[in-house]
Amino acid sequence: MEAVLTELEAALGHGFARPELLVRALTHRSMANQRAMEGGAGTADGNNERLEFLGDAVLGLVVGEALFLLHPEWQEGELTRVRAQLVSREHMAQVAEAISLGNHLLLSRGEDRSGLRRKSTVLSNTMEAVIGALFLDGGLEPVRSFAHRYVMGDAMEQLAKELRSGAALGNYKSALQEYLQAARMGTPMYKVKNESGPDHRKRFLVEVRLKPGEGEPGKPLARGKGSTKKHAEQDAARRALVCLTGGSINDAAPAGCEQEDPETE
Repeated sequence: MEAVLTELEAALGHGFARPELLVRALTHRSMANQRAMEGGAGTADGNNERLEFLGDAVLGLVVGEALFLLHPEWQEGELTRVRAQLVSREHMAQVAEAISLGNHLLLSRGEDRSGLRRKSTVLSNTMEAVIGALFLDGGLEPVRSFAHRYVMGDAMEQLAKELRSGAALGNYKSALQEYLQAARMGTPMYKVKNESGPDHRKRFLVEVRLKPGEGEPGKPLARGKGSTKKHAEQDAARRALVCLTGGSINDAAPAGCEQEDPETE
């Protein structure tokens, strides 16, 4: 366990004076229940849910503070929208993946076999718990350092760029629909083209098509992939926007848009 904690501490950029806090942050409810059944610590004092609550609040404070200081030109609505994207469950799961947090989770044997270690909701919740542990052990500074490096960084710059361009801040489906409506090009339609992988690691391939009018088949714009249909649709919409904005807004879909296939990347 000590070697595992040292590896994670290196990724977090903080050595814990109270390593038991980090262990608690990594302990899923299923492990706490298993320990209780085996005569160990009980559920109430053994899982990471209270730390998750604290970490969520601390993360919102640190990200809000950073946005307030870095972007004095933004109004409340803009600050709120960008913060919501940066602290979202989807983004926090990506942050967890970036530091390989799933490898360190403490799960029951059954949940470990079920693939819970890779579930985005569990990853995001555990990431928040770890942030809560960081705060309790070292105060706001290690949280600020971690957040600037992993939670904000390139993601914040991309969101700022989208905000300047008028895009829907991470909601590429909305942005694509608004783009097509403004150009009077038609309506985006989404269709699942393929599903692969076991139930706990599904991958979806979705195609977005341009449907000019009722009864018309529509022209393929792009394909996207993701661990859920919703994520794959967002990815397809993002790729379609990249393709469409390469040409004139009044043109039809640029040649080659429909050839973009994420499965071949």
